[in-house]
Amino acid sequence: MSGHGTPIPMTSHRAEPLKGLAEVPGDKSISHRSLILGAMAVGETKISGLLEGDDVLDTGKAMQAFGAEVVNHGGGNWSVHGVGVGGFAEPDQVIDCGNSGTGVRLIMGCMATSPISVTFTGDASLNGRPMARVTDPLALFGAKTVGRQGGRLPMTIVGAAEPTPVRYVVPVPSAQVKSAVLLAGLNAPGKTVVIEKEATRDHSERMLAGFGAEIAVEETDEGRVITLTGQPELKPQVISVPRDPSSAAFPVCAALITPGSDVLVPGIGLNPTRAGLFYTLQDMGADLTFENKREEGGEPVADLRARFSPQMKGIEVPPERAASMIDEYPVLSVVASFASGKTMMAGVKELRVKESDRIDAMARGLRANGVTVDEGEDWWSVEGLGPEGVPGGATCESFLDHRIAMSFMVMGMGAQNPVSVDDGNPITTSFPIFEPLMTGLGAKLTKG
Repeated sequence: MSGHGTPIPMTSHRAEPLKGLAEVPGDKSISHRSLILGAMAVGETKISGLLEGDDVLDTGKAMQAFGAEVVNHGGGNWSVHGVGVGGFAEPDQVIDCGNSGTGVRLIMGCMATSPISVTFTGDASLNGRPMARVTDPLALFGAKTVGRQGGRLPMTIVGAAEPTPVRYVVPVPSAQVKSAVLLAGLNAPGKTVVIEKEATRDHSERMLAGFGAEIAVEETDEGRVITLTGQPELKPQVISVPRDPSSAAFPVCAALITPGSDVLVPGIGLNPTRAGLFYTLQDMGADLTFENKREEGGEPVADLRARFSPQMKGIEVPPERAASMIDEYPVLSVVASFASGKTMMAGVKELRVKESDRIDAMARGLRANGVTVDEGEDWWSVEGLGPEGVPGGATCESFLDHRIAMSFMVMGMGAQNPVSVDDGNPITTSFPIFEPLMTGLGAKLTKG
């Protein structure tokens, strides 16, 4: 059973050329953070372009449970009347974060230095994911945690009544862990320092500065050192959420592998800590261009034009690029199947602990559809079969993972035979308009 209701199989059939405008939803990472920081500010934060997927809506409900007033004005326009740093009330009910690893880890961080107790749960997928990499640093602030064996949800966190600032070296590149520690540091006196050896997406740093927090970032021999001064009064903001590059990946990649396609994806956030996939596709020889480059809300933005690219070659993806495209490796592996030669992806151990073991999930599905895959603990490789060479024809398990499900739907658009997933329901967690958007471009998707 899916955590999203009765499983509904979904099938993608070989498509005619994909054409048109693909207006993908707002950025999920920025949407989560807009609601959380809005709740921690004093006054009204106005948000436009919010992603209204299940993950973000669950974060909005959590902020309401903490005492903030969260209002949906329609059309992606929301407002948050915040309660200030340290102003969270103790929720009356369990906080259900659904499928969202980002949501639960950031919310744990923002409450861990307030004297409240909060119980967290999620769907079957989220409850199977380890939380220790966040709860361990939160314990340094003085928070206490009781959860299931292996540090899994359901879990109760007792926030620190007298938090102390911490200096924390992030052991594995993770924007979620970094952000949780920074959010916890907001209500701790003094300076909280986070050190990351490899840079990860920096939306939290940018948004904290935008809300008026005193935050400094320095590149040193030790790594990227982020220093946050605690107990500020955050100022409410007017936020225009850029469109999500992780969602844009699907229509872009579909156009690259579907003969005759020409798709424009407008207004995509190109934060350098998020845009690794697009540069990787260009390295492979994809006909992918950035048009109308501009800046919106402190984030670089452009319109992406993707055309069918039969000339793509397999490459060795630079391991140092992994943090900037970690969520995009599943769909990249699909594109690699339609390239010529081997694509090697290394330094991707974090994929093993996402909504599913994404290396294993993709390797199984790719093999079932006639593609040769090799894998190790922190790497995998795909042998490309060329632009018309992927047989398809298999049903793949989605493992309750939205990105796995969408990646195989993309594969079916260019494969010789239809590609199915056992459950398409999880797609709504991050990309609720995936099906109508793709069919509007010319994709052939069926359910049941």
